[in-house]
Amino acid sequence: MSHNSNPIETDALIVGAGPAGLFQAFQLGLLEISSHIVDALPYAGGQCIELYPDKPIYDIPGVPFCTGRQLVANLLEQLAPFKPQMHFGEVVSGLQTELDARFLVTTTSGATFLSKCIVVAAGVGAFQPKRLTVEGIEKFQNGQLFYPVGAVQGFSGKNLLIVGGDDSALNCATTLAASPPQDRPKSITVLHRRDVLQANPDALNAFNEARRAGTVGFKVGQVTGYVEEDNLLTAAQVTDVEGQTLAVPLDALLVFLGLSPKLGPIADWGLAMARKQVPVDTEKFSTCIPGLFAVGDINTYPGKKKLILSAFHECALAAFGVAAHISPGAKTQLQYTTTSTRLHTLLGVSRPD
Repeated sequence: MSHNSNPIETDALIVGAGPAGLFQAFQLGLLEISSHIVDALPYAGGQCIELYPDKPIYDIPGVPFCTGRQLVANLLEQLAPFKPQMHFGEVVSGLQTELDARFLVTTTSGATFLSKCIVVAAGVGAFQPKRLTVEGIEKFQNGQLFYPVGAVQGFSGKNLLIVGGDDSALNCATTLAASPPQDRPKSITVLHRRDVLQANPDALNAFNEARRAGTVGFKVGQVTGYVEEDNLLTAAQVTDVEGQTLAVPLDALLVFLGLSPKLGPIADWGLAMARKQVPVDTEKFSTCIPGLFAVGDINTYPGKKKLILSAFHECALAAFGVAAHISPGAKTQLQYTTTSTRLHTLLGVSRPD
């Protein structure tokens, strides 16, 4: 990943890899504009994957039915010919305009991008893990307290308490329980606020099998405090549904309480914000900052409807806005994918005469 001394240079940087961000990269590709995509999540899909991966969507034009997961897979397949550069697990932390009018963008990991245009497709914001609301416990974060959003490892021989009852919490427990002996935690306990687990059947079945085998334990309750000895977290105070509190010994605490969107630094970019949304024009979906565009749920304009199909329309017009900003005065030809041999070549579908 690039750092300040050597930023990644691109025509367009897209902030957000949800449906709007992915389709934006496709529309830019049709105009032969290269793009990089950054997203806080460790994978593409945004709200579609985080909030309704398996729920049905019925209003995508020409697609009578698909799930959030299928829509994202289709968008990635459509985008594949343009080989977009994706940067996952990256939260944009800084933005400044350079002397040549390009944008220097920094992320929380120290990656930097130098881009002629930015398209904000951040939906309702960057998804961040929900935190434990236990005063003082945050001091153990990344040492013994973790909010995993990707692979989980490095807990060999430790007593683990996993908080949460969704797919990611259960998958984490069963994956760790099934790891090779040298990598396996000493004990794994899943803690959930009630005895009903909200997870898909596959995750539930695997978890119940691990419980029957005795490789994973389960408790009902919530973390309401902690025990500390010599600056180490040694136990979580867990209060059950009857209001009884007991100390559960642990070496590490993994918290899966879901993700919530936060607008974060975008709110500080000097954009004219209206109710956490960015006002844009409806010709090219540009903001009050030249070269900075906004598509999808993050933007607002008279008559705005928060629909995926509306975002797709916005992406098409924003792509022409980006092209005009990069090459002022140049005429950008509207070509049809049905008939244009140039587009067929770009998409890899050209046929020999």
